[in-house]
Amino acid sequence: MTVYQALFEPFQEFAFMRRALVASLALALGGAPLGVLLTLRRMSLIGDAMSHAVLPGVAVAFIYFGLSLPALSLGGFAAGVAVVLLAGLVARHTELREDASLTAAYLLALALGVLLISRSGSQLDLLHILFGNVLGVSAPGLLLVAGIASVTLLLGALLYRGLLLEIFDPDFLGAVGGRRGVYQQGFLLLVVLNLVGAFQTLGTLMAVGIMMLPAVSARLWHDTLPAQLLNSACQAVLAGVGGLLWSFHADLPSGPAIILCAGALYLLSLTVAPRGWLPRLWRRPHLRG
Repeated sequence: MTVYQALFEPFQEFAFMRRALVASLALALGGAPLGVLLTLRRMSLIGDAMSHAVLPGVAVAFIYFGLSLPALSLGGFAAGVAVVLLAGLVARHTELREDASLTAAYLLALALGVLLISRSGSQLDLLHILFGNVLGVSAPGLLLVAGIASVTLLLGALLYRGLLLEIFDPDFLGAVGGRRGVYQQGFLLLVVLNLVGAFQTLGTLMAVGIMMLPAVSARLWHDTLPAQLLNSACQAVLAGVGGLLWSFHADLPSGPAIILCAGALYLLSLTVAPRGWLPRLWRRPHLRG
């Protein structure tokens, strides 16, 4: 097998591979930078919670409309927004912190969603929603994912300064008239929106993987935020392309292949990145001397 046959021929010969490639690139560019901001907010696991929070809305939409992309997307977004708002109200009016209230809400949402789908659909429907199928993404689905990525990048650029202040200096943000809750809830809604776009390709159980693994890896390479944002997007793009090629040639499920490629980049970063294991091991004798 030549280099051309291995790397380029699948995308040139098959339209479904080209659609999957564009969808993976859109997910990478929109989701990975949000993952960096989640890690800075010490909310890495919240992305996983919200990826499950969309499931009840997806399940209700599936019961009434089948595998209709607009219905599933609207249902998932509505459920995600409801869980975010509910967790915020619980954290505001009780002694529970927001991460604890989100954890409780997503566990209930996950159980309810799986129960609804299991009773109203087949096992294949449940697997499709939980694990996705990036190779089967349709033209409307591609437009949805690309549109969400475009909106995320545009709003991220417009709200960049406010989001940074809300993370690093919320007191100064309040002093200059900014409303911390608006930026916080707006950011979480962007996360939900990207997870809704990702669930049809990677499924609700792994949609957060393309968001968080590159983001965590990027922190091992760079100290500055712009570099982390760029690095995370590049790693997510590389994982998407590599996972698609691996799944095509080895006849593997595409979603898990993409996440495992992202995991391989994470393990590489753990080993050789400036904040990884080998550089720290190399510096120890010098520091002792």
